[in-house]
Amino acid sequence: MLSQVVTRPVTPEDVPLISALHDRVFGPGRFARTAYRVREALSDGDASRYCRCTFDGDRLIAALRMSEIAIGSTPGALLLGPLVVAPEYGGRGYGHGLMRDAIAAARADGVKLIVLIGDESYYGRLGFHPVRPGTMTFPGPVDPKRILALELEDGALAQFSGAISGR
Repeated sequence: MLSQVVTRPVTPEDVPLISALHDRVFGPGRFARTAYRVREALSDGDASRYCRCTFDGDRLIAALRMSEIAIGSTPGALLLGPLVVAPEYGGRGYGHGLMRDAIAAARADGVKLIVLIGDESYYGRLGFHPVRPGTMTFPGPVDPKRILALELEDGALAQFSGAISGR
């Protein structure tokens, strides 16, 4: 029998499964990452309406967290990540599929900007570009070349500068 792959918004019941997938893929070192400091103000159960997950039958195979943030004192932005895909499902487009779905939902709701810490070689395929160094700061060390942004509204990046914080 073939299982059915379904992508949908995250529910509170999904959070323990997502945490287990993070443990399996990233291990305990993930908590030391700078982006996690932004999310510390939010509880694990606080899934924004932009968080997505993909199931193969009853098995969670991928998940994306999108956290509402302020940059400086300006709201209207999201922090993308973590994005996790079970290794045995890697390279099949599930990660990009989750991001495309979340980006479309954010754009439809009038979100202006999505920011992340990551590799331009991966995220650039969806339109993310490096932010000018010094424009945005995270609460911890981060390679400025890895701060990427996607404008969902033309010229939005110019409206945001300063420290990134959870909302």
